[in-house]
Amino acid sequence: MRYSTFGKSGYNVSSLGFGAMNLPGVPLEQAREALNYALDHGINYIDTAAAYRNSEEIIGECISHRRQEYFLATKTGARDYETAKAEIERSLVRMKTDHVDLLQIHYVNYVSEFKKAMDIGGAYEAALEAQREGKVRFIGISGHRPDLLAKWIAKGQFSQILFHLKQPFALDELIPKATEMDLMKVAMKPLSGGFIQPVDRAIRYPYSQDVHVTISGMVSIKEVQENLAAQEQEVGAEERQELEQLAIELGQHDCRRCNYCSCPLEISIPDVMIASRFREKFGLLPKGDGFFQRQKDRIVGCADHDPCKEKPLCEEKCPYQLPMQSVVQKAASFY
Repeated sequence: MRYSTFGKSGYNVSSLGFGAMNLPGVPLEQAREALNYALDHGINYIDTAAAYRNSEEIIGECISHRRQEYFLATKTGARDYETAKAEIERSLVRMKTDHVDLLQIHYVNYVSEFKKAMDIGGAYEAALEAQREGKVRFIGISGHRPDLLAKWIAKGQFSQILFHLKQPFALDELIPKATEMDLMKVAMKPLSGGFIQPVDRAIRYPYSQDVHVTISGMVSIKEVQENLAAQEQEVGAEERQELEQLAIELGQHDCRRCNYCSCPLEISIPDVMIASRFREKFGLLPKGDGFFQRQKDRIVGCADHDPCKEKPLCEEKCPYQLPMQSVVQKAASFY
């Protein structure tokens, strides 16, 4: 396991972090075993959020007695002061701790959301108050818009940034700006939420880049072992070049997960856009296959949806003019 100084925190953080979002989907004892195995084998960054069902309670139940062994990060999806304050207090109770090391303003993808959270009476005010009270050590932000995130962190109000590194364009501005400001840099969803494979390459790509921690969602000892194995050896220059080229190739869909698009058939367009190239080249993990099975009727119905035949409604809303309809209809061929 590689360790590095975690930006402004000064904490010696592990390069692999434990993403707890999916723990509510497995038996409690399995979650307990996975979390404790991770701590026993050097993982010292635990990530969760108020919105991840009972993930915070699971952490409190399973590893609160080892609180000094890990850097604890959670998130509030609230945009206003009162709701954020209540979420912060509830998170502390759920995780059986008197403080979190990091609180992130969660999933900020629009200028209007950022403005609401940062204005007087916004969620950031609640985070600052909790920080003054010793309930929060550092404040960060998470989102899926590298272009906007680079501008927002430049304002100097955050100590940490959580972002997708499966979006190669994050390398251009966001990471250099975060490095310049000595922020804690955390990459999320190396497996796109458990969709894509191969696991080793998906983990080693962010491991090869200038980030402190890669958060991977894990729910079993086996998954922890697989993720640890992917980081046993450093990435050499040749492998790094290969991984970066692969990331460019697989990222040619150019989807930023900005979520401006919306589909009248309720197709999850970003997931289709991002997963399709991986599906063609490597296949998908069971969760990814399950997603396409659940979306089957909607995806197959795309070509026959009359309102979209002349001009796709999703493409009208996309700020990047991406060919979403053709990708969705091509995905139908897999059935």
